[in-house]
Amino acid sequence: MRARANLKRRSFFVDDRSLRQAKKVLGVKTDAEVIRLSVERIVEMERFWQFMEKSRHTLSPGSVEDPYGRLGAP
Repeated sequence: MRARANLKRRSFFVDDRSLRQAKKVLGVKTDAEVIRLSVERIVEMERFWQFMEKSRHTLSPGSVEDPYGRLGAP
């Protein structure tokens, strides 16, 4: 995990079961790590989906080749 210079202390109520599951899935050991990593990933995914929304309908049909020949197949 990369160090951040602008960390702030916060106080939250978090479901303990969800926190334990997230620790296991993300492979981290501390509560602080799981919260920081989760928030970072949420931001990354939101930026990705915003990009996807902005770039909708910009590819014309047939402009992408399917290397496996599965596009357009049922």
